[in-house]
Amino acid sequence: MDTIYIFGHKNPDTDSVCSAISLSYLRNSLGENTEPRILSNINEETKYVLKKFKIPTPEILNDVKLQIKDVNFHKDFKVSNKESVYNAFFSMQNDDMSTIPVVDENDNFKGAFAMKDIAKKQILGENKTLKTSYKHILETIEGKKILKFDDEIEGEIINVGISSTTLHNGDILNEKSILIVGNRHSVIEDAVTLGVKMIIVTFGSTVKEEHLKIARKNKVNIIYTNKDSYETLLTIGFANYIENYRYTKDLICVNETMDVNDFNDIINKTRHSYYPVINKANKCLGLIKLSDLRDVNPKKVILVDHNEIAQSVDGLEEAKIIGIVDHHKLGNIGTMEPINFRNMTVGSTCTIVYQLFKENKIKVPEDIASLLISGIISDTLLLKSPTTTKEDEKTLNELTKITHINPEKLAIEMFKANDVVKSKSLKEIIYMDFKTFNIDKKIIAISQITTLNSKAILKQKASYIRFLNRESTSYGYDIMLLCITDIFKNGSFIIFNENAKETLKEAFNSNIEQGEFLENIVSRKKQVLPAIINVLK
Repeated sequence: MDTIYIFGHKNPDTDSVCSAISLSYLRNSLGENTEPRILSNINEETKYVLKKFKIPTPEILNDVKLQIKDVNFHKDFKVSNKESVYNAFFSMQNDDMSTIPVVDENDNFKGAFAMKDIAKKQILGENKTLKTSYKHILETIEGKKILKFDDEIEGEIINVGISSTTLHNGDILNEKSILIVGNRHSVIEDAVTLGVKMIIVTFGSTVKEEHLKIARKNKVNIIYTNKDSYETLLTIGFANYIENYRYTKDLICVNETMDVNDFNDIINKTRHSYYPVINKANKCLGLIKLSDLRDVNPKKVILVDHNEIAQSVDGLEEAKIIGIVDHHKLGNIGTMEPINFRNMTVGSTCTIVYQLFKENKIKVPEDIASLLISGIISDTLLLKSPTTTKEDEKTLNELTKITHINPEKLAIEMFKANDVVKSKSLKEIIYMDFKTFNIDKKIIAISQITTLNSKAILKQKASYIRFLNRESTSYGYDIMLLCITDIFKNGSFIIFNENAKETLKEAFNSNIEQGEFLENIVSRKKQVLPAIINVLK
C-alpha cells in the first residue's frame, strides 16, 4: 500500500503539526497507510506540546518531486556475477532487454552484461574453458545428475572426435578436463581412470557400471544429456559464470532518490538506452529504460492548514493530492481529478479534524485529543482570536472532557515555551510564521509571533526596523510587518518597513508609530490582512 504523506505549510505551527499527526492517526485507523510530516523545523511551542504529550516529532519532508523510485522501472531486474550466461540470456529475452545489471553476492553493482558480450565471445571462439557450478551445467544442457563430487566445476572443454588410442597417446586428458563424449566406452574408461573433472555423456548414452565404480573412486563428476555432442558443445559455454565474461563495468548509474527531471538531463547528455538503478549503499535495485518514464506513481499527499502552492512543499505539482483539510481562503492549488476537500470557517484546523473523527465514529485517544486541544489553543489564541467560532469553543470543551486538561494553564505553558527572544535570532523570529500575499500587483508580507515577552523584542525595535526595510527592498515587498501578539493583553505590537507607514495609518485609522500596540488586533487573517486590503483596493 502506497504511503500517503500528511503535512501542513512550510512554516509549521502547532495547529498544522497537531492536525497532521491527528489526521494521520484517523486515516490509519480507517485502514490507510499515512505518515505525518513537517516541511521545516518546528517552533519551541510545538516542541513543548509534542514533548509534553510524548508524541514523536514527524520527519521533515523536503519535497514530493517525482523520483526514480516513483517510476515503474524494472525492479529486481539484475543478475549475480555467479549466475550462468544461460540464465542471464533468458532473463534479458523474457523482459525484452539487451542489457542486465550484474551484482555480487551482496547486491553491490558490478557492471552491466549485454547480449553483445555473449555474441562477441561466441564469434571469437573463446568458449573453450568453463568455470561454473554443477547446477548451471545441468540447467544449460538439460542434463541429469549421475555423479556429483564438486559444487564448482572448472576446466577445459574437450569434445571427443578421435580414437581412444590417439586421445591416450596425445596426453589430451587430465584432471581438469571436461569431456563431452557419446557412446564410446573406451574413451570413458580412460577418462575415469585419469580422474578428469567431469564427463558429459551425450545422445542419451550411459556409462557402464564398472566405469561408474572407477569414477566414484576418482571423484569424477558425471552428467547425462539427451543432446548430441555438437549441440552440447555449442551450449555448454553458456553455463559459465558471468564473471568469466568481459562486460561493461564503467557505466552511468542513477540513484533511486534522483529527481526525474535531473534524470532527463542525464538522458539528454548521454543518450543511453538503459541505466542501472542503485540506492545510497550502491545496492542495485534494477534497470530503468526511457519508456519506463511513461509509467509513474506520484507521491500521494494530504494537505492540512493550507491550500496554496507558495505555502506548500516543493514539487507539489508532481505529486497526487488526494485530500485537503483547511480553514483558510481558497488558494491556487489545482488537481487533475476530484478530491476530498474539507474547508470550514473555524479558527483551527484541529477543530475540523475532530469533526472527522466524529463523522467516522473513531474514538479519539487521550494523546491525540491533547494535540487537538493544543492546536486549537494556538490558532485561536485561547479562543480570543476573532477567527474563533462556536464550533471551536464546543470542540475545545468536548476534548477537555476526554483529557481533563485545563486549557488556560496549558496556554500559558505553551506561550512561555515559545519565548522566541531567547532561542531565535532576529531573522529567525521574522520568518518563523511568515506569509506573503499578492494584492492588486502589490506584495504584502506579514509575520506574526505570539509571546508573553513582547518587551524584549521592542527593546530591539530599531534593529527590527532596519531588517524589515532591508528585506522589503531586497525581495520587493511593498509592505512588510511583524505582529507581536500578546493574548493576555488582547492585542498586538506592530513593527513595519517605513514605506508601509501611510498604508498602515489608513488601515488602522491611527497615526501609527513603530512598536505601537493595536488593541484587540490578534489575527493576521481576520484583522491585519483585511484592513490592508481595504486600503489597497
